[in-house]
Amino acid sequence: MRTGSQPTRELAAVTLEFRGAHGLRLVGDAYGDPTGRPVVLLHGGGQTRHAWGGTAAALATHGWYAIALDMRGHGDSEWAADGDYTVAALAADLHCVAAALGRPAVVGASLGGITALLAEGEAATSMSRALVLVDVAPRVEPAGVDRIVSFMTERPEGFTTLDEAADAIATYNVHRPRPTDVSGLKKNLRLGPDGRYRWHWDPALMSDRRTGATQNPERQEAAARRLTVPTLLVRGRMSDLLSENGARAFLDLVPHARYVDVSGAGHMVAGDRNDAFTRAVVDFLADVS
Repeated sequence: MRTGSQPTRELAAVTLEFRGAHGLRLVGDAYGDPTGRPVVLLHGGGQTRHAWGGTAAALATHGWYAIALDMRGHGDSEWAADGDYTVAALAADLHCVAAALGRPAVVGASLGGITALLAEGEAATSMSRALVLVDVAPRVEPAGVDRIVSFMTERPEGFTTLDEAADAIATYNVHRPRPTDVSGLKKNLRLGPDGRYRWHWDPALMSDRRTGATQNPERQEAAARRLTVPTLLVRGRMSDLLSENGARAFLDLVPHARYVDVSGAGHMVAGDRNDAFTRAVVDFLADVS
């Protein structure tokens, strides 16, 4: 079930709560008319629902009821008491949310994309109406995965200021200029009792130092072969995680899938080229709806 107040006419985000597997509390921001066609947006590992603000708002203006969701252990969603952050657990949460919304379209980036792929491809009956995978596929580049893992684990002590965190992001994401106003980072950081800022996710998420994008590619390929819903793969042309070969291998598995290669974008496609990315998603969903 989902709870929350009604959205405003200005399409401002309304915070909702869902229940995932075993009742785990999940938090999302909803944009648009609740009677519109639902679409769920799942962020990448270590991100939060705030990664989707621009895209979710744009979808709402095109008649979609867009819900940007914090996955378990991320943002304001509940941390898993048993430390279960496997993709299977994330997929189980998505099934619960999809059931509450009634077969939404699903947009998933990186870890969110693998979650959506397995949730749909392994379902006995279709969970979603359409699927958008953002810069992820069963076969990804190990060097790109290692760079993400290193970024997520290299500062367990946190940051003394938001500027320190902004510097770390700028060093990692060279495709995007460092913002002069860093106040927006507060949405992705949590301030600890020691006065230091840390990323807004459960450290247990990285207990095995791997991400869902590299776990059992054979299983992911089997799920991809079973996809029957309209599917779009979006790749950042400068991505070091999903290569052109990896994208083409996915398209061989899913012949009906469409493909968009966004120039000027790395792995963080929506953040690097939000206008181009959002236009591709809006156009695809308009066609398949």
